[in-house]
Amino acid sequence: MTSEKTAVLLLQMGGPDSLAAVEPFLYNLFSDRDIIKIGPAFLQPFIARMIVKRRAPKSAANYRDIGGKSPLRELTEQQAAELEKLLGDSYRCFVAMRYWKPFTDEALNAIRMEGIRRIIALSLYPHYSRATSGSSFNELERCLAASKARPEVSCIRQFYDHPLYIQALTEKIEQGLSGFPGRTNVQLFFSAHSLPQSFIADGDPYLDQIQATVRLVMERFEGVAHHLAFQSRAGPVKWLEPSTGDKLRELAEQGCKEILMIPLSFVSDHIETLHEIDIEYREEAHKLGITDFRRMESLNSSPTFIQCLAELVRAAGK
Repeated sequence: MTSEKTAVLLLQMGGPDSLAAVEPFLYNLFSDRDIIKIGPAFLQPFIARMIVKRRAPKSAANYRDIGGKSPLRELTEQQAAELEKLLGDSYRCFVAMRYWKPFTDEALNAIRMEGIRRIIALSLYPHYSRATSGSSFNELERCLAASKARPEVSCIRQFYDHPLYIQALTEKIEQGLSGFPGRTNVQLFFSAHSLPQSFIADGDPYLDQIQATVRLVMERFEGVAHHLAFQSRAGPVKWLEPSTGDKLRELAEQGCKEILMIPLSFVSDHIETLHEIDIEYREEAHKLGITDFRRMESLNSSPTFIQCLAELVRAAGK
């Protein structure tokens, strides 16, 4: 039976849902040539296994520190539930993860089972990169190509400058700033996921979009000092600079004592916010003499952020 509803497919990275899932999750990630090309294609699975064997124990320890799994699935499913509530009866929301369950083909099967023939695929990465949104859309296309009856699909590839996305960030920053004694000495520290510089040289728009978001947000915070750096580097290639660690050291040397971290390019809590910022960079900051180190709450199911997603979906559905 065919349904008149429209499916909204939320595309996200995914994360291991148990410590046992860490190794296969990492293997799926390092096997993806959209995110990293290691040697010739036919050798990548073998090389990926070697890398994962080396990295998995430390990665598993990090996940153990934040409760033994990634919260990304639950947080994304909550976003889907809130979005469906806001959109009303004409829409059904589904979640598709790139590197762990529920995978894209599982989400498409669930849509097919409900007889829905129209899909709006919404990337939850605000800033487009071929390594993130690009990989998710490529996987979606591969799964659709294998299906017998192809549904009608619209794609929302980025929303880095959407007014409600900027507003949602602004609200969370204001909330974070309110915890300091005053804002005069607070440095706003935007930390985005890094990307190999070769991607930017090849035309990837990610850096331009990150800088645009920072500019639009800072229009709301005139007179407040701010910085942009990049976290989560892996491998020997040249990455976007400065790194978050280097910028922290630089600010400490300048006598900075109060920092509000603003995770950028992440719309939900996951390993990069809960461990890399909240544990690793917090410890580093305190060692460097930065006495008041805080992080802005992630957007998660912020009502303003969910309204942003609803506006994007409605515009795509016209």
